[in-house]
Amino acid sequence: MNQIFSPLVSVIIPTYNRGALVCEALDSVLGQTYGSLDVIVVDDGSTDDSFARLEAYGNRIHLIHQENKGVSGARNAGIRIASGDYIAFLDSDDLWEKDKINAQVGFFRNNPHALICQSQEIWIRNGKRVNPMNKHKKLTGMIFEPSLHLCLVSPSAVMIKRALLDEIGLFDEALLACEDYDLWLRISSRYPIYTTDEKHVIKKGGHEDQLSRAPGLDRYRIRSLLKILKQGTLNPAQAKAARDVLIEKCRIYAQGCKKRGKDQEALYYESIRDAQGCL
Repeated sequence: MNQIFSPLVSVIIPTYNRGALVCEALDSVLGQTYGSLDVIVVDDGSTDDSFARLEAYGNRIHLIHQENKGVSGARNAGIRIASGDYIAFLDSDDLWEKDKINAQVGFFRNNPHALICQSQEIWIRNGKRVNPMNKHKKLTGMIFEPSLHLCLVSPSAVMIKRALLDEIGLFDEALLACEDYDLWLRISSRYPIYTTDEKHVIKKGGHEDQLSRAPGLDRYRIRSLLKILKQGTLNPAQAKAARDVLIEKCRIYAQGCKKRGKDQEALYYESIRDAQGCL
């Protein structure tokens, strides 16, 4: 590593009732080949043995214990005390390969104009390696429009210049899910999001407590789309694309509600009114 460019990187791990998993995640951070790390773990009101396990790491980490506020509140608590010039996130059920941070610091050294980048991932579902579908392919550059349809950025894979979060804002704590979708839209509407070729993240899935498996997630995506449209910061092409996706997601959400015995047209407008009320 070029010692002329060795910035402090703050790593933020939010966790809730994942005592064993969070220690695996944390060990993958402490085993990084890059040494200039500020490691912050936010225990978001766990009722299992998470806090006791984490206390055993002593002064190798900054440990926060707070009342349960959800993943946005946990990540934001970490960001607020972070000292690093760069911020990296790791979900407590994911792992990093040992060169993840070193490679991303190298990317920023070679691309000083970049504000955010992410690495590729290895996907593990129920203990078995799987290949992501084509729609999940990570793109690079100005990815706002394709990102409207589904989240194309993984929190565990990104590194962000702290100054960008100071400009764009933090995670929206009013969103119980899809909070990352919301943040990546705000960023990608203004700046390119770069993706490197290396697979430095092991993304594990299939367990029951994953937020991405919760029903009705389009409700939160609808709120995000309405919010960014209301802000008036999109250019005309971006605004049209966002409105088109908003209409489609309202339709899909309404269809899902209809399957649960509610009137489709009523739920179509209810989804919009609900979102507007949360702005």
